[in-house]
Amino acid sequence: MNEDTDAESIDADSRAALVERVNRQSATVGAKTPETITINGTEINLHEFLIETRNLPEIPPGTKDLVSTAKRRLKTEREARVERLKTEESLSEAAAETLAEEIIGIDRARNALDGVYRPDYGEEAHNMTIDDYKRWLGFVESIQ
Repeated sequence: MNEDTDAESIDADSRAALVERVNRQSATVGAKTPETITINGTEINLHEFLIETRNLPEIPPGTKDLVSTAKRRLKTEREARVERLKTEESLSEAAAETLAEEIIGIDRARNALDGVYRPDYGEEAHNMTIDDYKRWLGFVESIQ
């Protein structure tokens, strides 16, 4: 027997609250990245992958492709799990809660992957300020 049908199915209000929770901007605050995640029957050591990519001083081209692929797969997996949370009738309260935690973990992992090859924001802001200053100087010189 499926564990989802062992207990009473989740009620509509609880389901709606979980869906709202996983879609909240702040849902990932304090959430842990899952150690592993199973996508299409394949278990991926997500935590280890994130640590390895974060520790690279520069993202090699092959790794960029891997990160992009991982992000796409995580997005697809998130969408499928959210759909299951919204619509699966035989989902128990406990299974729905577990599913919500998995979705939040996936979001946490996606956020971590988004930050893998972003530049240092302090350096980027400084460069933007210098560029703005140069544009102003050019403008001032052009009107004199």
